[in-house]
Amino acid sequence: MPHFTYGIPILEIAYVIASVLFILGLKMLSHPLTARRGNILAALGMVLAIIVTIVFHEKDGEPIANIPWILIAIFIGTVIGWIIARRVKMTAMPQLVSLFNGMGGAAAALISIMEFLNLKPEFIAEHGMANGFVLAILLGLVIGTISAAGSMIAFGKLDGKIGDIRIKAMRYVNMAILAIIIVLVVFIMTRDFTINTELFVYILFVVSIIYGVLFVMPIGGADMPVVISLLNSFTGVAAAMGGFLYNNQAMLTGGILVGSAGTILTILMCKAMNRSLLNVIAGAFGGGESQGTEEVGTVKEITLSDAAILLSYSKKVVIVPGYGLAVAQAQHTCHELDKLLSEKGVEVRYAIHPVAGRMPGHMNVLLAEADVPYELLLESDEINPDMPNTDVVVVIGANDVVNPAAEDNPSSPIYGMPIVKAREAKNIIVMKRGMGKGYAAIENMLFYHDKTRMLFGDAKASLQNLINEVKNL
Repeated sequence: MPHFTYGIPILEIAYVIASVLFILGLKMLSHPLTARRGNILAALGMVLAIIVTIVFHEKDGEPIANIPWILIAIFIGTVIGWIIARRVKMTAMPQLVSLFNGMGGAAAALISIMEFLNLKPEFIAEHGMANGFVLAILLGLVIGTISAAGSMIAFGKLDGKIGDIRIKAMRYVNMAILAIIIVLVVFIMTRDFTINTELFVYILFVVSIIYGVLFVMPIGGADMPVVISLLNSFTGVAAAMGGFLYNNQAMLTGGILVGSAGTILTILMCKAMNRSLLNVIAGAFGGGESQGTEEVGTVKEITLSDAAILLSYSKKVVIVPGYGLAVAQAQHTCHELDKLLSEKGVEVRYAIHPVAGRMPGHMNVLLAEADVPYELLLESDEINPDMPNTDVVVVIGANDVVNPAAEDNPSSPIYGMPIVKAREAKNIIVMKRGMGKGYAAIENMLFYHDKTRMLFGDAKASLQNLINEVKNL
């Protein structure tokens, strides 16, 4: 390395600084008040890593070639990403996350393919095929490809363009394909490096695409946040493999951070959805019709004036937001209502289920955009003990996360899933467009509960009308 500062390579120093910025950025993302600053710090770390790599990186004593093409590609990608991010609606944020995550996985897979094709015969002659470098290439190829293919399917499902395919044999098909992938990796690493070996690498690539598609296809219902976090961890691990290949500390640190954070989040999501990680990998979970035989009861409605009186004269009100709130873009109106009630002396808090919406933290992001104070956002397990003391629970566009079937119906696909225990409150107001089922496609018996009153209509319009009624009291 010819570039030194007091005997220490500049490139190594820059990578360490970039890694520190990644870590600080991730730490700041844990709180809405510092999340924007954390995002900027992490982005600065990536910019630093890119610049010093272009300027100082050398291979076999030669600097990086084709710099103009690299800069053009960076410019095009930056412009496209900026435009997409600026124009995307908050309701489409899960789709955007899936798309960008898929791009990261695809990049890692392409890197692995190119590195395998560039393996030198003398390297193989000295080290053989069974070595850590080749293993990192193949793992990066497999994991990156699965992440890319799976993310594209997740994007289509979240956008409503791809439906669920649920076949009982899918679990065994996916496990068989996964076994084939493992066999191919072992086979490639235990044979001589020839043109035929490259052919098997392309076969491995295709099989990985098939697995990425098939393991996401059966997933539906409220389980989508789990697969998003899992795919996110895949992309991080694939990026870490690239860091091993290039001995790049910044790439390695970034990949490890994303991979480990995604894995931890996946485990937390599995716990929140009462699913095992094995079922996620096998693609054997998802929504579906409940097999219960309960009879549907009678729905009772509430007028705007009655709802306004009930809320205004309550001591404690809990709002449970869901995807319907996001679809109606009603987060600002909802915050206006909670401020109005607070001025009347009502204690208003939000019950945030870990998997409410279409991605982890969807409701937190949505309400943070509306400047709802972070201390008002409580996880379901924090607020559930106080539900019996709550005068009114207002469910806005949420469905599966308040469904009593998770506790009462062993035949329900969401049985055992921790929920917001809305039915324990003294009064329940459910705001929905109609009686449609939630993302898990099962009936919600909370809507027929004796304490429940339905307020039908668009969430934003209903909230605005409710605000007007409260003001007129």
